[in-house]
Amino acid sequence: MANQVVWVDIPVKDLDRAIKFYSAVLGGHVHKEESPGISMGVLPHQEGDAGGCLVKGEEPSAKGPLIYLNANGRLDQAVAAVEANGGKIVQPKHQIGPHGWRAIVLDSEGNRLALHSE
Repeated sequence: MANQVVWVDIPVKDLDRAIKFYSAVLGGHVHKEESPGISMGVLPHQEGDAGGCLVKGEEPSAKGPLIYLNANGRLDQAVAAVEANGGKIVQPKHQIGPHGWRAIVLDSEGNRLALHSE
């Protein structure tokens, strides 16, 4: 079965600040794309895989669905990058049964996210 999540738009207030945050936390380059009427930061992903982008517009929120971002094999580094890049740790790294480990954080814009590793 294909991934159920295929794309996610993450709302941000300051696109450049959010690109810096996500590049540091994900350990990969978030590249900025601009077209008439829209600027976005595209999260690292392979063609055909689930992906997402940072978009200016909607108000960031710590409520609503919890999006899990892949920090497999580098969860400690990702968590360390959170506060250093304007985010906040809500729940430090903890085990989630047989499903690995996660930390719940607020990004630099105030969105609640889970960083996940097996």
